[in-house]
Amino acid sequence: MKALVWHGKEDIRCDTVTDPEIEHERDAIIKVTSCAICGSDLHLFHNYIPAMMPGDIMGHETMGEVVEVGSGVNGKLKKGDRIVVPFTIICGECEQCRRGNFSVCETTNRNKKIAEKVFGHTTAGLFGYTHLTGGYPGGQAEYLRVPFADKTHIKVPDSLSDEQALFLSDILPTGWQAAVQCDIEPDDTVAVWGCGPVGQMAIRSAILLGAKQVIAIDRLPERLSMAEAAGAITINFEKESVVGRLNELTDSKGPEKCIDAVGFESHVSVAQPDSVLDRAKQMFMMENDRPHALREAIYVCRPGGIISIPGVYGGFSDKIPMGMLMNKGLTIRTGQTHVNRWTDDLLQRIEDGQIDPSFVITHTMPLERGPEMYRVFRDKQDSCVKVVLKP
Repeated sequence: MKALVWHGKEDIRCDTVTDPEIEHERDAIIKVTSCAICGSDLHLFHNYIPAMMPGDIMGHETMGEVVEVGSGVNGKLKKGDRIVVPFTIICGECEQCRRGNFSVCETTNRNKKIAEKVFGHTTAGLFGYTHLTGGYPGGQAEYLRVPFADKTHIKVPDSLSDEQALFLSDILPTGWQAAVQCDIEPDDTVAVWGCGPVGQMAIRSAILLGAKQVIAIDRLPERLSMAEAAGAITINFEKESVVGRLNELTDSKGPEKCIDAVGFESHVSVAQPDSVLDRAKQMFMMENDRPHALREAIYVCRPGGIISIPGVYGGFSDKIPMGMLMNKGLTIRTGQTHVNRWTDDLLQRIEDGQIDPSFVITHTMPLERGPEMYRVFRDKQDSCVKVVLKP
């Protein structure tokens, strides 16, 4: 089969690889009908997250048609079913899964001893996302083996298109969880740093959850326009002061809730000296992350507020203002997304027309053009916000 394969830093190729097979009774095989390139994939593209190996198949936003099931799936899936595959692989049986903490499933990371050394305790297995999270082949391919398929799936009704359902795999529940973690109240201002795909979903989620106003912070006109279309107030940080504008919009009190949908690759700008220093430290391997957006969120957040972090961080971040965080009494909530905790509700909202996640798609291409589209997505060429690939 064809698949997008990691060969090293900024080297993704469309290769012919071995077709997946049933390896365990709880497995299923799907024929992929749609997959997407995620902003998190760019962290791997840039080789900022360790434990990728040449030959690893990329991708964790995938859906398709079931073509084979293991004997242990026990009727939960059958040939011909259309499913979305969450990026988190879950057993559904461990203590964390029973609590709904699916992204920290205690069972599915087949490299859990490595994860325990790095993180202290294991987290869940993830598709296409380094050997720290199990080294599972990803879904930017013609076929995908789904481990623990009796639990790791979302059935899709025929009434929904791939484009409407695909993002239940990651960015829609990720944006939703980011907003839910804010405990939004009717008088709240929610500020969202980063208007990429996850930020766009967080903006719409905060609006659906009843925020008084949502403020979107980015620099790219196409992203800001998309956020404005949802009902957000926008700030272009290259043209105006984020701190000054947020003070204007909140009577100098600051937003009660802040969402960092940027993560560890904040834009580097001479207007943001800390981001320049972070980039220099990255080059000399003295720091992993560029957390400018997080620092700014801590600075502007109203005392007693909440900062929710769906943006991915990869390692060590310098100069996080802990004194500011502690003295203002801020709460930080983080985590990979507990996808299956949210998908029943979100699927119903899509069916009811409350949200159509397909709005974020700007490019649809054949799988073979994936390597090219990684660069288009990275460089934000052609107003690219979200790429869907069709095997």
